[in-house]
Amino acid sequence: MKTVLLAIFVLATSLSSEAWADENWQDALSRMPLGERVTELNRTNAIPLMLNAFQSNSVVKALVFMPGAADDFVFYRRARATLTNTNPSLLDAVAALTNQTHIRVEFRPPFLLLCTTEDTLGPIATVKSKSSAAKLQARIVPGRIYFYDCNWDYVRAALRKKLSVSVRPFSNAPDSWHIWPANFAAYGLTQWELLEATARSNKTIFTLHWLTADFCLDARSGPVQDLQAFPPH
Repeated sequence: MKTVLLAIFVLATSLSSEAWADENWQDALSRMPLGERVTELNRTNAIPLMLNAFQSNSVVKALVFMPGAADDFVFYRRARATLTNTNPSLLDAVAALTNQTHIRVEFRPPFLLLCTTEDTLGPIATVKSKSSAAKLQARIVPGRIYFYDCNWDYVRAALRKKLSVSVRPFSNAPDSWHIWPANFAAYGLTQWELLEATARSNKTIFTLHWLTADFCLDARSGPVQDLQAFPPH
């Protein structure tokens, strides 16, 4: 009897693992409740609400608001989306934004990027030390990572506690003054992926040396959004 039960348990576990492996990012986000009964996403609630709703899962390691998407809420104040579900999920929120605003979604494993046409999705890293890159790619950052509207000085101080390389520019350095605030939530990132998520979020590129990761503003920009695609709010 014990042998039969064990066989059933092993089979069930195997099937569950296979189903989990076939899961996509939409399935993962559909199980993450927003946690509040909200009928509208706007400049005051959208970013923190969605970042706080993001949970650890096997598909998406980080939910990242790129500068174009963040600016549509905070700077231009033109992004607004209605939610009609009684108990909306994070997937409902993403769908509402992509259907009702100029914000798009891009899944670049392991990141889910909320962006606009003006955000650059090209390469963001230059590796000068392959040995340092290998170490960063092998080291997991434990726990949750959360940045909401965080300036470079705050981000740099947090990264110093999580990375085995130092990060530049230094706090209050002129080179840091025009770096965008960071907006992302993550679980289970490697140290290398943490550098990547940071760069995607605050419009920077970085060069990895033996002991340092040097960030600078990314001067590239995609095409300006076609604001006629949706009626003004």
